[in-house]
Amino acid sequence: MTNKKSLSERDICTKYITPAITAAGWDLHTQIREEVSFTKGRVIVRGKLHTRGVQKRADYILYYKSNIPVAVIEAKENGHSVGAGMQQALNYAETLGVPFVFSSNGDAFLIHDRTGFAGEVERELALDAFPSPTELWQRYCQWKGLETAEARHTVEMPYYDDGSGRAPRYYQANAINNTVEAVAKGQQRILLVMATGTGKTYTAFQIIWRLWKSGTKKRILFLADRNILVDQTKNNDFKPFGAAMTKISKRQIDKSYEIYLSLYQAVTGSEEEQNIYKQFSPDFFDLIVIDECHRGSAAEDSAWREILAYFSSATHVGLTATPKETKDVSSIVYFGEPVYSYTLKQGIEDGFLAPYKVVRIDIDRDVQGWRPSKGQVDDKGQAIEDRVYNQIDMDRTLILKQRTELVAKKITEFLTATDPYAKTIVFCDDIDHAERMRQALVNLNPERVKESRKYVMRITGDEIEGKAELDNFINPEERYPVIATTSKLMTTGVDAQTCKLVVLDQHIKSMTEFKQMIGRGTRINEDYGKFWFTIMDFKKATELFADPAFDGEPVIIYEPKGDESPVPPENDPEEVVIGEDGKPIPLGGTDTGTGGPGDDGEPGPGRVKYVLGDVTVYIVAERVQYYGPEGKLITESLKDYTRQTVRKNYSSLDDFLRRWDKTERKAAILRELEEHGVLLEPLAEEVGKHFDAFDLICHVAFDQPPLTRRERADNVKKRNYFAKYGEQARKVLETLLEKYADTGIANIEDIKILTLDPFKNMGTASELVSAFGGKQGYTTALHELEKHLYA
Repeated sequence: MTNKKSLSERDICTKYITPAITAAGWDLHTQIREEVSFTKGRVIVRGKLHTRGVQKRADYILYYKSNIPVAVIEAKENGHSVGAGMQQALNYAETLGVPFVFSSNGDAFLIHDRTGFAGEVERELALDAFPSPTELWQRYCQWKGLETAEARHTVEMPYYDDGSGRAPRYYQANAINNTVEAVAKGQQRILLVMATGTGKTYTAFQIIWRLWKSGTKKRILFLADRNILVDQTKNNDFKPFGAAMTKISKRQIDKSYEIYLSLYQAVTGSEEEQNIYKQFSPDFFDLIVIDECHRGSAAEDSAWREILAYFSSATHVGLTATPKETKDVSSIVYFGEPVYSYTLKQGIEDGFLAPYKVVRIDIDRDVQGWRPSKGQVDDKGQAIEDRVYNQIDMDRTLILKQRTELVAKKITEFLTATDPYAKTIVFCDDIDHAERMRQALVNLNPERVKESRKYVMRITGDEIEGKAELDNFINPEERYPVIATTSKLMTTGVDAQTCKLVVLDQHIKSMTEFKQMIGRGTRINEDYGKFWFTIMDFKKATELFADPAFDGEPVIIYEPKGDESPVPPENDPEEVVIGEDGKPIPLGGTDTGTGGPGDDGEPGPGRVKYVLGDVTVYIVAERVQYYGPEGKLITESLKDYTRQTVRKNYSSLDDFLRRWDKTERKAAILRELEEHGVLLEPLAEEVGKHFDAFDLICHVAFDQPPLTRRERADNVKKRNYFAKYGEQARKVLETLLEKYADTGIANIEDIKILTLDPFKNMGTASELVSAFGGKQGYTTALHELEKHLYA
């Protein structure tokens, strides 16, 4: 009989845990999922390279219905106690929003009940006492307050499945379930906060689908604030609604549909007769979903609030990445606290959103200010008001042509040094600034513009030609336009998956606006090699990272000096600049413009602009930081980070040497370190390319003098221990040693190396292995070679 203690974790699952769950009535095919990875693993960036951190993976997740997870089980080998996996399982359960948590070693189960109804929070259950799906579902409904049969019917409706295997990610499922449950319980005002790039529209579609299919909500209105958003929604995520769906346009109303999509401007107007939404009776809609609800509906006198007031008997669901909270405007006062929030920080941590580097560039006239001489006039002959003009005035009140050219030059230098075809959005103060920036970039990129006049385009609300290129800019398969200069048009709803550079040359007045701009770069697109992005900041906007309301710090902050390249170096990022009060220097000054900007940042009446072509401008400072684990800023060098991380995992050099010696495949240790953010390639660039990974770690973390791979190989040769092998085997070992000297340990550990040059000229892989008396003999010889290498 097999000794239970000798079984692997997988065996414990197969032989004990799965049978116990299925015996309790759980369906193996529809309710039990094993080894479920529900995050992607954080993208870790070092220099130009990136890797993925560890994915969160549950041993089991149990579902009452395909869209409703109710329990998590963490399995351990039998040598562990029953509850050994509990803390890990609780972490997963919290993330997944699941109430029942189990840990097992194959002897019994420990249950942790998060609902609070069971009296005891934790107790042990015999293997044959696992609760049935019905039992856990009843307790789940009690926990969620789903008292009636109607409420349960609504919640049990599955999400839309197109058969492609696409299912909501865990946080989308949380958002969908929490919203559907809130509606089922009769909540009338619901707020959902999801960071840009996390699939808000797909989430909204699944919410509407389940409420519509269950018959809970029969007529539904989806409101957005941009035409492009309505069209994108109708043609993409909402497509399955088919003939039941219409877009309200040309101010025509047809009451025979069930799903209505509208631009909120299309159903409102200042004149009474324009308010076509009044052609619907006030109780026509059961559900109204408001996309980007921070933009319009949050202010009490906005057009959206008028529509919402008219259809006040409907359930209102607001979606936003950034709930607007000011003394005048509040999403939360209207909708209540969010039923679910998924932040930028969490998205980066889970590996669904791209981390970013920041390049900060300060220009002398912005920082030190500029004052006209007595009676000075601008290029148009206007007398310039005598005062000090600073960062806030640039491109709003004071236009320095050389400043625009300098910004364009830095953008061009960055793209030339990294990727000239990396999609780039340049946020400018207004349409006029966006046009000047376009011209400056065109003049600095004559070769690229010759290839295509669309290399640089101004994409703003007033210009048909540029607006027509927005879809091409968004489309990863279209090379052009590469650079888009804009002011307000591209701040929201522009799904630019491959945007790798976001340039901030706009005076940003709110955290909401800032988050929306940053959100243009946060999507990951693995097919096109987009894992992270860069923000180039000319207006000190990224000091908003220090604001507690911001929730995702950068990977790196870099401030080039003078003529230094705007591309962050591969090593030593510097500290954030701290003011005398010990805090990061905040955005300074107040708005001096007298007119309020319109939707595209255009000056209102009364704002004077002075244009000067002969004022010289210089760069005074540039700087870089990494976004490290737990969302903390890493300001130390790569060496310091490696040292700290290795020492966290290995208490001493002896501890590391013991593990290195005992581990059959050294690549496993190196992979573990990579998952903690230690990237050996850039480290080798810094310390020395000819060192083995082993020497890099011992040298950087434990101050040991390193040997090159060649020195280690030569030391082995001197010992002449190969003499005990036959000629063929000796030749194989000598060649492996040469390979090690050239490329390192990881490559020689893989037996496939015997099928490559120069081994394949020496015989087939099986012939070479048989020179050692078979595979076991070859493996033993390889381990002996490693022992001598690291002696």
